[in-house]
Amino acid sequence: MFTTRPEIAGTFGVVASTHWIASQVGMAVLERGGNAFDAAAAAGFTLQVAEPHLNGPGGDCPIIIHDAKAGAQRVICGQGVAPAGLTVGHVKGALGLDLIPGTGLLPAMVPGAFDAWALMLRDWGTWSLRDVLSYAIGYARRGIHYVPRVVATLNTVKPMFEAEWATSAALWLRDGGPKAEKLWANPTLADTWERLLKEAEAAGRDRVAQIDAARNAWYGGFVAEAIDRFFRSNEILDASGRRHRGLLTGEDMAKWRASVEAPLRRDYHGTTLLKCGVWSQGPTMLQTMALLEGFDVAGMDPLGEHFIHTVVECLKLAFADREAFYGDPNFVDVPVETLLSRDYADQRRRLVTEEASMELRPGTIPGYDRPAPDFAAAAQRVELLTRAPGVGEPTVARLGVSGADTCHLDIIDSQGNMVSATPSGGWFQSSPAIPELGFCLGTRGQMFWLDESLPNGLKPGKRPRTTLSPAMALKDGRPWMSFGTPGGEQQDQWQPIMFARMVDHAMTIQQAIDAPSFHTEHWTSSFWPRQARPGKVVIEGRYPAAVAEALRARGHKLDVGGDWSEGRLTGARQEADGQLFAGANPRGMQGYAVGR
Repeated sequence: MFTTRPEIAGTFGVVASTHWIASQVGMAVLERGGNAFDAAAAAGFTLQVAEPHLNGPGGDCPIIIHDAKAGAQRVICGQGVAPAGLTVGHVKGALGLDLIPGTGLLPAMVPGAFDAWALMLRDWGTWSLRDVLSYAIGYARRGIHYVPRVVATLNTVKPMFEAEWATSAALWLRDGGPKAEKLWANPTLADTWERLLKEAEAAGRDRVAQIDAARNAWYGGFVAEAIDRFFRSNEILDASGRRHRGLLTGEDMAKWRASVEAPLRRDYHGTTLLKCGVWSQGPTMLQTMALLEGFDVAGMDPLGEHFIHTVVECLKLAFADREAFYGDPNFVDVPVETLLSRDYADQRRRLVTEEASMELRPGTIPGYDRPAPDFAAAAQRVELLTRAPGVGEPTVARLGVSGADTCHLDIIDSQGNMVSATPSGGWFQSSPAIPELGFCLGTRGQMFWLDESLPNGLKPGKRPRTTLSPAMALKDGRPWMSFGTPGGEQQDQWQPIMFARMVDHAMTIQQAIDAPSFHTEHWTSSFWPRQARPGKVVIEGRYPAAVAEALRARGHKLDVGGDWSEGRLTGARQEADGQLFAGANPRGMQGYAVGR
């Protein structure tokens, strides 16, 4: 089948990411003797400079790794928690809000990305923090090439920066602001990183001691202090249309560190799929594949309407369970073993018919009789989407907001180490810049419901259920593939499509990425204003008209998007003969895979 570019093949190492510069940085680290973990950290920090509208130093980052030496896979949770002062009583009672706004200071969580990268580098990497950060510092200091999308995003929030977010205007609009396809520097961020390294190296020459000193400086030193001061002294206009003060404090940051845990896993046709825990939406992909396992997916046309219909109906069931059951397991008892069991999948699969469902249908599990958020109310909130810029994570422009997005990277080195990471949050349009630091905080708190009885209900110290969802897979028990995508709720829709096309239809990574894709909006969005579009399915314009007609005949509320509008997937895999392969999405013309 046609592909826009070859699937990269090699034996030494491969890197795929959502930006070619980050991919090349990762490869440069491998070429200089670093391992996959060194390369991923260097590429991850570089993405914060190259794609500031998609991620930043104040954002979040879940990571799945395969440690070849130990023969084990681990999840690094870089999702920060809610501040101690952010309670349902404060937001609903004192502030009179029904939802946590999608922009500003109020939805800021403890920023988790830095500690996730630092923890991975300390425990699995080999390089010093200075060597890893040198690439990002160089680009921040001297300037980095900006793709037109960065400037276009900035232009949508320019009036708000000028009128309300003065610190962001000072940082991003100086000297007339960045220009498309020109270099743009962030010297303030470079200074922040240089100061961090200075304090790290004051701890001595030991690599681990330096990394730990940097972590302490970030969460208990000058970075946390600057964030604390800014939040205490500013009230900022946000998506609610009102000005609010942030509640994140230096004490909140000092109490938090990234954690390590085992991934959740589910077998599918000779493969084992790995995902982050129920504090993420990742298990929806595991549930979707469990449902698809009972259908003859291999016998379906991977570009046909039967495939689309079946995947969409399975996704609806998995995402309904997300709403009813998923939440931070430190606060919520989630019946994950039942949700991923064969018996439960068999029971749920019976709900899939030849017609499109219009209902939100979470499963019934004895002892877990919980209400899901009001689906009908979510469907009435669609009109709010045009109220504020910088909201949500809309990879698909048709969602009607000028918001943000996410990044992803996949790396495999010559030793067989693997990394799948999905950094996001801290977009320059999400909240005002902290002037001393050169970056802003993320707004992941918008994902909480203001109802403590719900699994994803707000409580201090709790992780919001994130949409960020890296993936990894084993084949016949052997580490096989690292993959993922930006896209909010679409992350665990485009990934099952790609995975099924590879496992059931023998496509390569690049073929599975390039093939026309789709998604459903039959979910309650994780992003402000928490809207839903029951029955909605969006397909790319490359599908034949007959496919669209057949889907409408089944009752789907169909929308045909652009020819190349669905997904920003990347992936890397290793085969038994020692060959490494990688592919990246051509949509947007900035994701690239490299290797040799």
